[in-house]
Amino acid sequence: MTYSNIDILIRYLKTNWIQIILITLAIYDLRIDIRLLFDFFTFSTLFYTISEHTLAIFVLITIPTFFYSINKN
Repeated sequence: MTYSNIDILIRYLKTNWIQIILITLAIYDLRIDIRLLFDFFTFSTLFYTISEHTLAIFVLITIPTFFYSINKN
């Protein structure tokens, strides 16, 4: 049974759709702060981003754990 690349992609999206939505929403929440950090990096901007967007930072830090637990099963 041979899978084409599209079939593999669809199967991957079906099994990991929650993680993909979480990553997208976290990056969308951090979009302005990420732009500020890339343009003018300061530690105050970094600390502000971490303190004001803790959920988005936590999601981005723990995403490898989510994917590892899904792939292990």
